[in-house]
Amino acid sequence: MVRAVVGANWGDEGKGKITDMLGESSDIIVRFQGGSNAGHTIVNDYGKFALHILPSGVFYNHTTSIIGNGVALSIPALIDEINDIVSKGVPMPKILVSDRAQIVMPYHILLDQCEEERLGKQSFGSTKSGIAPFYSDKYSKVGFQISELFNDNVLVEKVNRVCQMKNVILKHLYHKEPIVPEELLETLRQYRDMVAPYVCDTAAFLQEAIREGKNILLEGQLGTLKDPDFGIYPMVTSSSTLAAYSAIGAGIPPYEIKEIIAVVKAYSSAVGAGEFVSEISDEQVADELRRRGGDGGEYGATTGRPRRMGWFDAVASRYGCRMQGATSIAFTVLDVLGYLEEIPVCVGYEIDGQVTKDFPVTSKLAKAKPVYEYLPGWKCDIRGIKKYDELPRNCRNYIQFIEKEIGVKIAMVSNGPGRNDIIYR
Repeated sequence: MVRAVVGANWGDEGKGKITDMLGESSDIIVRFQGGSNAGHTIVNDYGKFALHILPSGVFYNHTTSIIGNGVALSIPALIDEINDIVSKGVPMPKILVSDRAQIVMPYHILLDQCEEERLGKQSFGSTKSGIAPFYSDKYSKVGFQISELFNDNVLVEKVNRVCQMKNVILKHLYHKEPIVPEELLETLRQYRDMVAPYVCDTAAFLQEAIREGKNILLEGQLGTLKDPDFGIYPMVTSSSTLAAYSAIGAGIPPYEIKEIIAVVKAYSSAVGAGEFVSEISDEQVADELRRRGGDGGEYGATTGRPRRMGWFDAVASRYGCRMQGATSIAFTVLDVLGYLEEIPVCVGYEIDGQVTKDFPVTSKLAKAKPVYEYLPGWKCDIRGIKKYDELPRNCRNYIQFIEKEIGVKIAMVSNGPGRNDIIYR
């Protein structure tokens, strides 16, 4: 069976923990989009890890982890991450890399940094990992596919052609030193040697695994509201964050995906620029939630940046789940809210004097004001509780209120950072 785990919000919902947990009953875990620009924080028996490119199932001996064709692959980042987890006692994972995946080039990172610098206050809040230039090149058909590393004649010709184009931009727009083709070629040959042990036709591998009845887990990065089509454009990422894209990014038929688990946070957080209707305006209140949030606070797993904090946004989450096609919800970081007397929930947006429960396009979103309902808090620590009925009444009321607002069943409730801090309903 094929399942997808995806984010319903702005990212940082806790997908890594859910993927890590579901990995126990999976044979194969696939990253199908994005790059090392966002991370998943995992807490398990080996310790605490921030994964950026590896699928979150690498901690199990019985799983195969796949980097799909839809991923923006930084080869040095992949190798560094493998070496890092192994150095901390994790057994060497079984990893396969799609021969059709494309490579994040050194100049992608440089161009990303240059453009954010040029834009100044109008910047997109990029992680400067080269993701936007990478996907721009992919769709402009000047990207480098993994398979091309193994054909030196193709590589030499393409490096010269691409450098000619990129150097015009570097020299005349950004006033930077040009790329030296010979140096770039040597770098790519080093990349070839680094990645060669892992490369194969992963689409064929996955389709054969489906025929054999294997359990496959598709792992998304970020969330619905960072999708370039259905998110808060233009303050979005550069690859589709939707479960629908997972079939393309992994190379499997879409009808094989039987379950879509949308991960939804019990409050809101966001990294980077963009509209954020339920954002907490009182910095002291926001900082208290940030400090208590997650495991060690709400800071980006990749960048370390403090996340912007907000109350639960039912409008955005309902939309996020609908666009993902969620069949169930994993509701995360609920334990964090245990200190509050009452908990605001954004149930509508007021736009030009009208209240709506529909998530609007970005130009209208900019005018939206949150409409709140206030629910009583439960004022206690719920970590360690294993059964739903043992949760405080007000905590159960909060879950049921959110479930009714979203319209999708909350099947899992996460009440702590550990792999086993989960309640099934």
